[in-house]
Amino acid sequence: MTRSQPPSAAMPAATRAASPASSPTTSTGRTFARPKVPEVLVVFWVVKLLTTGIGETAADFLGTWNLVAAGVIGVGGFFALLWWQLRADSYHPVRYWGTVLGVALFGTMVADGPHVALGTPYAVDSLLYLGALLGVLAWWRRSEGTLDIHSITTPRRERFYWGTVLLTFGLGTALGDTTASELGLGYAWSVVLFGALMLVPLVAWRLGASAVACFWTAYSLTRPLGASIADGLAVARTSTPPGLGLTTGVVTLVGLVAFAVLVGWLWVTHSDEDHSDHPADPA
Repeated sequence: MTRSQPPSAAMPAATRAASPASSPTTSTGRTFARPKVPEVLVVFWVVKLLTTGIGETAADFLGTWNLVAAGVIGVGGFFALLWWQLRADSYHPVRYWGTVLGVALFGTMVADGPHVALGTPYAVDSLLYLGALLGVLAWWRRSEGTLDIHSITTPRRERFYWGTVLLTFGLGTALGDTTASELGLGYAWSVVLFGALMLVPLVAWRLGASAVACFWTAYSLTRPLGASIADGLAVARTSTPPGLGLTTGVVTLVGLVAFAVLVGWLWVTHSDEDHSDHPADPA
């Protein structure tokens, strides 16, 4: 959680090489003085994992409590938080991470929709979300010349960013359900699998691969990893696959407390604000 940035935290910081893409413009001319995203430190990945777990168990808890309330909170909360975030002219940890949490809850509900409503296998849903994610990334890259998060200095790029984030949550939810349920790995082995896969972009980055590609790969993998951890803690021992039975309500509450503490700490200390210049990596 310090600025010393171990390799896993410093990965996107390698995207500081100069590039023509670092001079953003929009049709309205509106730009932000600094990127509207946090510096990617260890705490970034910790809070991101918390949001994935909270989104997973909160969606299940709300769904069993009241479907109408779940829809209102999930959908209404997502759009309200996104609107609040998009109105800001600079990065603010409460707005940013609140929006990520809203995306986590809404993304879980959306990802489960095709399987529940149409009966499509989670593996098929995973492929559909992967195709949509790659399509948005290609559109973003073609339009803006970079996928570097340090280039999020215009409203257009920020919209691309949040669209991409939403799709990573949908993809990750479907992937986690695929491994735990359809492939029969259960939650514990899914955690091992996705934890090991998280090391791949780190090693690739250390070997000289694109920092931008490594970041988005790791970002996408945090969703199934965090969701598998949360489900493993919350799901009943008698369920298939079984969990530890702590219940979705308890796991959600504990996650929210940890989330609030960390985001509050970021708000007070400003330790993840990007105060340096980050010319965008065109990759």
